[in-house]
Amino acid sequence: MRKIRVLIVDDAVVFRRLVAEELSTDPAIEVVGAAANGRIALAMLPQVNPDLVILDVEMPEMDGLTALRELRKTYPRLPVIMFSALTERGAEATLDALALGATDYFTKPTNVGGLDAALQVIRDELVPEIKALCGASAVPAPMGLAPIAAGKPGAPAAIEVVVIAASTGGPNALADVFDGLPADLPVPVAIVQHMPPTFTRLLAERLTARGAIRVEEGRPGAGLRPSHAWIAPGDFHMMVAREGPQVRLRLNQEPHENSCRPAADVLFRSVAQAFGPGVLGVVLTGMGKDGLRGCEAIRAAGGQVIAQDEASSVVWGMPGYVARAGLAERVLPIGLIAAEIVVRVRRKRGGAV
Repeated sequence: MRKIRVLIVDDAVVFRRLVAEELSTDPAIEVVGAAANGRIALAMLPQVNPDLVILDVEMPEMDGLTALRELRKTYPRLPVIMFSALTERGAEATLDALALGATDYFTKPTNVGGLDAALQVIRDELVPEIKALCGASAVPAPMGLAPIAAGKPGAPAAIEVVVIAASTGGPNALADVFDGLPADLPVPVAIVQHMPPTFTRLLAERLTARGAIRVEEGRPGAGLRPSHAWIAPGDFHMMVAREGPQVRLRLNQEPHENSCRPAADVLFRSVAQAFGPGVLGVVLTGMGKDGLRGCEAIRAAGGQVIAQDEASSVVWGMPGYVARAGLAERVLPIGLIAAEIVVRVRRKRGGAV
């Protein structure tokens, strides 16, 4: 089986060596080169012909953003993972890189926990990401979940809330969706995007700046209201709960689900309980299967689910699991999802639009 060829670009020689040595322990991966800055990396690309590039953001001579712009001119589809720091500056640069065409990002392991902890992060998070982006990890059929039976056709309930789950490739997919949502959307929106703290706040600000709907980080006690969206803060699960006539947000730091916090399953289960059949669940591009159990809860409560298709997904993990389980009523390219949301939200009881 052909190995995945990886080029590492980082100005820190110790970090380059650390990543290269750890990646090379996996039999499916071959590190074919390392470069200290973007200029060297661009010169190496035609020589080493990588399947994926790991690109640091801050480097001398040519930084990662400049290198990414140049790389995309010649290699528009080559997967690129940006290395970013867990800082405000690193988060801003990462979101800039995603907007410029980076495939995904990876936050550098910190010194907390020492070398063993850093190696564990590379092994448990970076290696699966590389395999997913290069198509080396297929999405198997889910076990233990039967497809939802079609039953007798009936009028769907009116949608009262939209919930969206996304991971790898999610920031750009969310931007596409929010570009197409109108300012007068008559229901609230709640989002889980797998991102660390700071990143989610900045993503909310960017979605607000480019779309018609205001997006905020979720905060405890915030009341859901139409034409407004909340995104789960990094490192916090977000859910909803009824308090009399009002539905409010709750946050907690209970254990990770699906290796995630925030987790879409947590949010999706809570909206199914709070809104019953009035939920529209939307599962966008992402690695793993977070959202699968939550979509099962939504459908069991009588709600609706749609998912992004494989062709337009960066990684067809999360939406793939949902689609293969028979939970999605429609599987659509990202460019059609906003319109589908609007149609379903504006459909009155009895099926009329």
